[in-house]
Amino acid sequence: MSKSALVLVVEDDPNTATEMLANLKSLGYRPQHASPSADAQASIWVEAPASASIDRPPLPGPDGLSLISKMRDEGIHLPVLVLRAPASVDESIHNHKAGGGDHLGKPVVADEMFARIETLLRRPEEARETTLRAGPLTLDLIDRSASRDRRKIDLLPREFKLLEFMMRRSGQVLSRAMLLEGVWHYRFVPESNLVAVHMSRLRQKIDLPGEIKLIRSVKNVGFMLDTSI
Repeated sequence: MSKSALVLVVEDDPNTATEMLANLKSLGYRPQHASPSADAQASIWVEAPASASIDRPPLPGPDGLSLISKMRDEGIHLPVLVLRAPASVDESIHNHKAGGGDHLGKPVVADEMFARIETLLRRPEEARETTLRAGPLTLDLIDRSASRDRRKIDLLPREFKLLEFMMRRSGQVLSRAMLLEGVWHYRFVPESNLVAVHMSRLRQKIDLPGEIKLIRSVKNVGFMLDTSI
């Protein structure tokens, strides 16, 4: 994995987060900070980082292990370094059952943390999710490319995020509010046609004339990616 890999830091202490981001950046990584709960979930589901460090203590909303468990349940095999070593054997077992790839005690020794992250990134590529498929659609999460059957689809970054969000929820009706929060990270629904404009552009690229339509409008609700063809 390239040193330019995106590494997500899920940390609620601003001083710790600032130090971790600066050190990761100095090593050539592309660090991104996410506050706990919804911010972290949105970043993981949409940004597709190469690795993440997640704080173990209870956080506002779901704790770190709940977030990891949800990732694993949805087939996201992001390698994770859990910060704060468990205090008992039972907690260590709980950490591994949840899907934490490694754990490290706090206060964190920077050199050791970065060595652990590099080890996670060097693990076999097949252990991580690198390709997302839904029906005839394929997304390569590493080189950020898309295709329908054998047809390449050129997507802008926001279109890629929108399609990825929908592919992870294929067959599910997605409201405008869900799309705005999941793709744009909005916590409110602005009075604009932002979703409609991007969805229209995405449709033009996904569903060419003569092809079965995959993106469906659900009246008065939102949109759905239907890949049950």
